[in-house]
Amino acid sequence: MKTVAVIIAAGSSTRLSGAVPKQFRGLSGRPLLAVTISRFEAADTIDEIVVVVSEDNLLYTSEKVIDPYGFSKVSRIVVGGASRFESVWNGIKTVPLSAGFVAVHDGARPLVLPSDIDRVVRTAQQERAAMLAVPVTDTVKRVQDGFVLTTLDRSLLHLAQTPQVFPHDLFRAACEKAIADINTGRFTDDASLLEAAGFKVKVVVPTGPNPKVTTVDDLEMVRTIIKERGDG
Repeated sequence: MKTVAVIIAAGSSTRLSGAVPKQFRGLSGRPLLAVTISRFEAADTIDEIVVVVSEDNLLYTSEKVIDPYGFSKVSRIVVGGASRFESVWNGIKTVPLSAGFVAVHDGARPLVLPSDIDRVVRTAQQERAAMLAVPVTDTVKRVQDGFVLTTLDRSLLHLAQTPQVFPHDLFRAACEKAIADINTGRFTDDASLLEAAGFKVKVVVPTGPNPKVTTVDDLEMVRTIIKERGDG
């Protein structure tokens, strides 16, 4: 069953200083976004890739990120929106109705392993919906006004990552419902849209690091890992 990856890279990188957005920073001789796309290009379960960027970066993405590396699975580059949800929705709207599944991924997560992409896609095909997530290892406190209210049971907590994979028709319907309810702001990740609709999302723990590049320190850590793995 056809699976289309929608890679979101339309952010302005306000937390990473510099004139160049994080998705275009150099990483092992290539733009970070190109490294991310290469992971999905190498994944057996991904048939097509849609890349979502800001309108200002549309031409740059085509000429500097896609064309030089011959990504055969990239079918289109889509203009994103003012929020992450809008960018996801703009990408989803271009996915062919014949697609069975969509895999939504943050463009700023370049370390995801193709094997982990395949694991989460195949799990979604079996369980209807799946996402990468890692167990919380630190003690987590619920705090209000600077005071601890309670300590949460960390055995029940995971940190959400991407890709998150869903049946195309169900995810599209969940997005349309959120838009109709004018309630998109409360959805901080894509899986929460299906959770709100009553669907269970299976968690798949990645076998390798999969951080989101947000700060300069994140970028340096990712560069170090890629150098050590030799897979940039």
